[in-house]
Amino acid sequence: MRWLKPNLRNSIYGLLGHAQSPSESILESGMEDIRESMLALLGEAGPKRFSQVTRRIRYASDVQALWYLRGDLMAALAAMDGEIVARQKVQRITDMFRGLVPGSMNSRPSPLVG
Repeated sequence: MRWLKPNLRNSIYGLLGHAQSPSESILESGMEDIRESMLALLGEAGPKRFSQVTRRIRYASDVQALWYLRGDLMAALAAMDGEIVARQKVQRITDMFRGLVPGSMNSRPSPLVG
């Protein structure tokens, strides 16, 4: 049984400034693509070094949970590859969320990135 029923999810999207929620099939396929991409970024060594992050990504229940796990992914990647490379990799993941999360959840451009 899904925790967020379609009517509840639609009302949440409406409150957050998103005109219409994506269809269930688009949401599911997009979520799995994002999940696989996040796990792929960790590579072979990542799951051993960051087992908790890997587990949380693997078992995230919805696209919003994956959205909030970007920070944990960024920390793990920064420890492995350095912050600049990690930021670039996480940005590619962030772009995959377009249309799947309400517009108010999208990242604002940082004045620090130039």
